[in-house]
Amino acid sequence: MRRVCVFCGSNYGSNPAYRQAAQLMGQTLAQQGIELVYGGGNVGLMGVVADAVLNAGGRAIGVLPKALEAKELAHTGLTELHIVHSMHERKALMADLSEGFVALPGGYGTFEEFCEVVTWTQLGFHQKPCGLLNVEGFYDPLITMFDRATTEQFIRPIHRNLVLQAQEPEKLLKLLSDFEPVTTNKWAQEQDLER
Repeated sequence: MRRVCVFCGSNYGSNPAYRQAAQLMGQTLAQQGIELVYGGGNVGLMGVVADAVLNAGGRAIGVLPKALEAKELAHTGLTELHIVHSMHERKALMADLSEGFVALPGGYGTFEEFCEVVTWTQLGFHQKPCGLLNVEGFYDPLITMFDRATTEQFIRPIHRNLVLQAQEPEKLLKLLSDFEPVTTNKWAQEQDLER
C-alpha cells in the first residue's frame, strides 16, 4: 500500500496511551514508506499522527473543509493540504486518495468516517481494507456491537470480517496489506446468512 487514511480524534483523549499510539502509527507509516492521508488538522491525535509522520521523514496529506481552516485548525507543515468545501467532499477525496483505512481512538466523527468506508467496502463501492487500532480496548464496545449485529443477522459473517483489528500499528498495517476483498453480495437470501 502506498497511502493509508487515518481517522482519529481532534482531542488527545484522557489516556496517554492514545497519544503514544498515534505517534507510533505515524512513525510506522513513515518507516514503511506509506503516505498518510488524514483530516488536515493540527489538533489532538490528528496533529500527533501527522507530526510523527513528518518527523520520521514521511509524507502527510491533509484534506480540510474551508470552514475548519478558517478556525485556524489547518496543519501548515504538511506535504500537501487540500482545502475543500464540505465534509462530504472531504471524505470522498480522502477515500479516493487512500488504499486503506485505519481508525485510532476518536469521537463521533471518527466512528462515522470509519463506518462509512466499511459500508462502502461491504457494498462493493471499493475494495479497500478497513482496520481499527484497538488501543487498550478502546474499540471493544464497538467490536461487540458489530458482533451483536452479526448474531442478529443484520451483518453477514463474511462482512463482519471486513473490520480488521489489532493493538499495534505494525500488525494492523500487515493485516491491511494482506486483505482479500470480499465478493459476496450484501443482499443474500436469508438461508444464505449462516454461510
